[in-house]
Amino acid sequence: MRVSSRGEYGVRAMVALAKHYGQGPMSIAVVAKESSVPSAYLEQLIGPLRRAGLVESKRGAHGGYQLSRSPELVRVGEVYRVMEGPVAPMDCVSEDESEQTCPLIVGCETRPVWLKMRDALVETIDSMTLADLISQGKARRDQAAAARAVVPAP
Repeated sequence: MRVSSRGEYGVRAMVALAKHYGQGPMSIAVVAKESSVPSAYLEQLIGPLRRAGLVESKRGAHGGYQLSRSPELVRVGEVYRVMEGPVAPMDCVSEDESEQTCPLIVGCETRPVWLKMRDALVETIDSMTLADLISQGKARRDQAAAARAVVPAP
């Protein structure tokens, strides 16, 4: 299963907004720069995030976008589902049961592996928040900086 650029960019944009939570709205240009998402594409992604209640917008000279709630309260799974839809490595195991269209579901020998895959994906994305992504990224950067500092000069 692959996550589309829509899903990847949506999560990256939300992390950029999360890093600035409580500092006021950010312009599309700033979010685009900090998340490495093309601004034209980002404009398309912000609408669904706003409609889902994950992002708020403010008009005017000091306007822009901000998270609607603390990064600790925004699960990666929420963002993923807004961008990608229900988790579904195969149609027969979609989180949305109305999308489970395979006529072989009853008695299918391979369905258990797809269910297990879906459940592992759901567990992973629903167990992590935007705050978790920020703190893990900071820890990796700190670790890399420490490793560079102990390497003796040639």
